[in-house]
Amino acid sequence: MRAQVLVVGVLALAACGPKRVEEEPILRNGDRVPSPDVMVESAREHSRQVEAIAERRAETAAHAAATCAPSVCKALARGEVALGMTETQVLAATGTTVDAWNIRSAANARIMVPENSALGPRDAVGELAMVQLRDNRVSAYSYREGPGVRVVTTASEATTAGRAASLADMLVREGDDLVARGELDAALNRYDRAQVLRPNDPQLDYRIATLLDKQLRPVEALIRYRLFLHKLELEKIEATGDAYARLADAIAHARERIIVLEKHKR
Repeated sequence: MRAQVLVVGVLALAACGPKRVEEEPILRNGDRVPSPDVMVESAREHSRQVEAIAERRAETAAHAAATCAPSVCKALARGEVALGMTETQVLAATGTTVDAWNIRSAANARIMVPENSALGPRDAVGELAMVQLRDNRVSAYSYREGPGVRVVTTASEATTAGRAASLADMLVREGDDLVARGELDAALNRYDRAQVLRPNDPQLDYRIATLLDKQLRPVEALIRYRLFLHKLELEKIEATGDAYARLADAIAHARERIIVLEKHKR
């Protein structure tokens, strides 16, 4: 019994003792402490480089603003790339220098792509994937966005409505690919997100209806089939004839499924 008490006492004392933490030493034998002068000079050099870049950006912004058309000046004020900009104005809109870009030329065209693909230049809208210039004016540009790359080639595509339409297109394409791979839940997610951006598209209702039908969700599928037919305004479709011929199969299928699903409800 006394031996057990003694062992417990020894263990208790060991637990109360200082613990040794194995850490890498700051300096090893033979290492030299860097000279303060070297460290100060390195900091000064870094500061000079930052100031030089800031001066180059300020010069670029001043030159860009001095030569811009009214619509381009407004885009510069917003910090956005716009069609019709010069290369200098693209640099000003993105707050970058030529070092941030890999620029190549071919005849009267120039293509600007990020030098660092992992961290590309940005404007107020998003991260840029590419800027194309023709005759030293931006003819197209593209953004990296969740579902893929969004390309802007017309003024309407640069508006809020144009961005929403382009994003909806990307989501629909991604949803179609997911359906082909059998990933129905993920596809439904893409279609739902696309419909937020494009609420009056009957073909989206049809896509969602068929997915819900496949997932054995008859009540939701029935509502979507009815919405599809309602949005198409069938009377007008029948009057226009061939204009909606491509939707004939979808219309027939929707009508058929509504009959079947309504019978199951009873």
